[in-house]
Amino acid sequence: MKKYSSKINKIRSFALSLIFIGFVVMYGGIFFKSNPWLVLVFMSLGLLCIFASTAVYVWIGMLSTKAVVIECPSCGKHTKMLGRVDMCMYCNEALTLDRELEGKEFDEAYNKRART
Repeated sequence: MKKYSSKINKIRSFALSLIFIGFVVMYGGIFFKSNPWLVLVFMSLGLLCIFASTAVYVWIGMLSTKAVVIECPSCGKHTKMLGRVDMCMYCNEALTLDRELEGKEFDEAYNKRART
């Protein structure tokens, strides 16, 4: 069975990984100390990854302010929900506000719009 997590946490984890990728790319420039252009390229790519991470953090922050805050029926903590179905940030309980989806098996495909 596939492990699900909340959408906000997935995007935040992606942004955090961009920071670490940026640092690793920057440190990769150390191996090319003899060629200043390669060092500059590695440092620039690493910096771009960190700037991209900052942009993702700003985007998810703005998206998070518009998210619906609900109380999880399982753990009782307040969590933010994006889309028709999402997971609790704390206990990974499947959540939905759509009456048609209550009682159904959790599937992230419910968040995709039907093509007509």
